[in-house]
Amino acid sequence: MNTELPTFTESDLHAYVDERLDPARRAQIEAWLELNPEAAERVRAYRQQNELLHAAFDGVLEETVPERVQRARATRWGWMNYGGLAASLVLGVALGWLVRGESRHELPLSMVLPKQAALAHVLYTPEVLHPVEVGADQEEHLVKWLSKRLGVNVQPPQLQSAGFTLEGGRLLPGEDGPAAQFMYRDSAGLRLTLYLRTGLHDNRETAFRYAKEDSVSVFYWVDGSTAYALSGELDRERLLNVAQAVYKAINP
Repeated sequence: MNTELPTFTESDLHAYVDERLDPARRAQIEAWLELNPEAAERVRAYRQQNELLHAAFDGVLEETVPERVQRARATRWGWMNYGGLAASLVLGVALGWLVRGESRHELPLSMVLPKQAALAHVLYTPEVLHPVEVGADQEEHLVKWLSKRLGVNVQPPQLQSAGFTLEGGRLLPGEDGPAAQFMYRDSAGLRLTLYLRTGLHDNRETAFRYAKEDSVSVFYWVDGSTAYALSGELDRERLLNVAQAVYKAINP
């Protein structure tokens, strides 16, 4: 008798997380996850992503969509079929900020930055094959590319003294322009991400601040016209030590 369990795709896992499977299929996946801890960890991360998305955008979904946005959706997005977590993220972020319109500029950094950083953290740290767009082995190219896109000199801080090694980085969309994310990893495989955005003006939130988004801890601060947010699933004291190392590397 063949009792071998089937394997499952990423689409199956997302359907499992979203509770879109019949009981028999769900039971199969749960049995398979017990034997595949790496996949079980990805499922945990996908659930966390969903929780952060709900926390960030459920309030926006209850607002009335302005007529100009409804017209834009009908003409520009009517042909598109959004499906899966990635598409939900794109649509949720786009609509969230479009609905708010000019009022988004009134939101304090403390309400925006830690959620953006934590969401980007849980979206990319579970990735196995493509956690970054440009790896640390191409650091010179990474620095030139991100510096050009963000309009300022961007240097990934070296954090070996804090036990973390640079894996690489990627370009991210922000509500007012591009943002960047650097990813780091320690010897045990734990990942941290440093999210940064530029173009801030007259912002007085210069001290280190702490936020907790689900299980993700975030320390964030402003240095000149650039905001930084360090995210990781570790205790506050250890993350603060790394954040201080980041600050010292940026301001030698």
